[in-house]
Amino acid sequence: MEQLLGILLLVAGGFSAASFYVPSHAVKKWSWETYWISLGLVAWLVMPTLAGLMTTPDLWSILRQSPVRSMAGAYGFGVLWGFGGLMCGLGLRYLGLSLGQSVSLGVCSIVGTLVPAAIDGKLGLLFNTLPGFVVLLGFLVCLAGTALCGYAGIRKERSLTDAQKKESVQEFALVKGVTMAVLGGIMSASMAFAFTAGAPIARLAVGVGTPEVFKNMPLLVFALAGGFTTNFISTMIITTKKKAFGDYVVRPRSTLLRNYLLAVISGVLWYGQWFSFGTGTTKLGGYGYAGWSIFMAAIIIFSNLWGILLKEWKGVDAKTRLYLWLGIIALVISVVMIGVGDGLARAGPREPVGHHPMPTEDVR
Repeated sequence: MEQLLGILLLVAGGFSAASFYVPSHAVKKWSWETYWISLGLVAWLVMPTLAGLMTTPDLWSILRQSPVRSMAGAYGFGVLWGFGGLMCGLGLRYLGLSLGQSVSLGVCSIVGTLVPAAIDGKLGLLFNTLPGFVVLLGFLVCLAGTALCGYAGIRKERSLTDAQKKESVQEFALVKGVTMAVLGGIMSASMAFAFTAGAPIARLAVGVGTPEVFKNMPLLVFALAGGFTTNFISTMIITTKKKAFGDYVVRPRSTLLRNYLLAVISGVLWYGQWFSFGTGTTKLGGYGYAGWSIFMAAIIIFSNLWGILLKEWKGVDAKTRLYLWLGIIALVISVVMIGVGDGLARAGPREPVGHHPMPTEDVR
């Protein structure tokens, strides 16, 4: 039951992450940078602080007592993640939700799952235990699903005219968008490393009475502050060049208030992904790092569904749609497989797949 709750939380986080950009379609008279940093203020500063205050006995005390190395690590990886978030945002801007998310998150899934597992010394469990082997197969299915979604996006790009592409994605630019999405995917994996670096902060939070399920809330304050720093500096530089500071007081007032409301909704949805991820991974036991793959798969699933609803696939042929749906189905299967692998790990000690027995505590 615990693992099911964890998977549901991760899937909910994936929905939140896939949905945060949807309100941007209704924003008027703002530059992209104005919208991005406005939602970022809510997502990366306001919401982490509020969540920390609501879920811990004394957030400020935890932050004061946290090891400097852990704080610096969480913040530093947050800064790197900030570059990734900015590039992923540009990928969405130039490719749309479906293709942009599929490319960036496919790359992010590879880097974000394997590297933290290697750092924790758990990578070998993927190859020499039955639960690990099931998780590995699920991960490979996740990559296959991502590839199918990406291929469907490429077929779409080849089959539509420039006018058709820009009907749903106003600034469609394949090369620029794919470049940003790939680089963003690599850099965005830094958030997985921020959780690893900030683990002592989470342990401290539990030690002073924070429920286990909310232990990651304080470290998110540092990690997301790092992301805000990167995005704030970048967007302010571009806003200065564009002389677009007037966006923040644009008229009429009804447009201004609507834009701010949409930015707040986007920011809350955006933070919701990390709240769900931070709580969901606490329920996955010894294979908690596999939660990254579940999380990434869920985002890709829902972002492609949003892409269909927003008519980003309008006008493409039936074969292209088939590749898209096969990719989505493969991603759903990967989520189930990774969940089964985690369930086997929780069920008790398992014999290794290979011929070299391991102690029980290493198998779990």
